[in-house]
Amino acid sequence: MDKNTTSRDGTVLAYGVIGQGPTVILVSGAMSTGGTVTPLAHRLADRCTAVVYDRRGRGASGDTAPYAVEREVEDLAALLDAVGGEAALFGVSSGGALALEAAASGLPVGRVAVYEVPYADHLAGGAEREAVYKEQLNRALAEGRRGDAVELFLRLTGLGEEMIRGARQSPMWAGMEAVAPSLAYDDAVMGDGLLPRERLASISVPVLSVAGGASPEWMHRASQAVAEATPQGRYRVLPGQTHMVEPDVLGPVLADFVAAGTTP
Repeated sequence: MDKNTTSRDGTVLAYGVIGQGPTVILVSGAMSTGGTVTPLAHRLADRCTAVVYDRRGRGASGDTAPYAVEREVEDLAALLDAVGGEAALFGVSSGGALALEAAASGLPVGRVAVYEVPYADHLAGGAEREAVYKEQLNRALAEGRRGDAVELFLRLTGLGEEMIRGARQSPMWAGMEAVAPSLAYDDAVMGDGLLPRERLASISVPVLSVAGGASPEWMHRASQAVAEATPQGRYRVLPGQTHMVEPDVLGPVLADFVAAGTTP
C-alpha cells in the first residue's frame, strides 16, 4: 500500500489502489489487514478499481484512542473522499458488518456486498456465547495478555485446541499478537452479535449477501437474514466455499455486482 489519507480524528490510513473500472473498497475482517484481501483485489483488477486498506490499529495505519465504531465509519468516509467521493463496499466477516453500518450511516456508497457476516441469531446460544467472549476478551486485553486474546478468538471461530497450540508455535503468531487489540474493535462492530434489523432496514442501496456452500448452516441463515433485512437485498451461495472463500470464485460474482451499479 503506497498511499495515505487522514481520517477525521487525525488517524493516518494506509491504502492502495489496484485495477480499473468502477471502484470498490474492500473491508477486511478480524485478525486481518489490507494484505488479506489483496488477492481478491487482484482478481477484480481487470474489471474494477479495487481499494485495499489497513483498518485502524493494523498494518501501516495508525490508531487514535478512544475507539468507537463511528471512527471506523469516518475512516471509510475519508477513503471515499480520497478515491473520488463514491464507491461500492465489500466486507468479509465482521468487515461486512462495518460495511453495512457505513451504508446505514449515509455514506455515499453505491452498493454493498458482504461475505458471511457472523450474526449469531441462528447459532445455538449465540447471544450468550458472544457476551462471554466479550467479557473475557476485554479482560485479556486490559491485562496485556495478547496471546490469550488471540486464543479466545480462535476458539470462537471453532478452531480446536491442538490447532491453537500449533498456531502458537507458528511464525505467524507474532503478527497475530500484534493486531490482537483490534479484536476489541471487531467485537464492537458486531455489537451484541445479533442481526441489527432496524439498522439494516435503513440501507437504501442494493445489498448482496454471500455465503459459502460448505459453511455451517447457521452461517447460511445469518447471510440470508442480512439480505432479507435490507430493502434491496439479495442472497447468494457459492458452492463448495467455506469462510475462507477463494478469490477466484468470489471475484467474478463481486465484479458483476459492482459493475451492475454503473451506467453504460
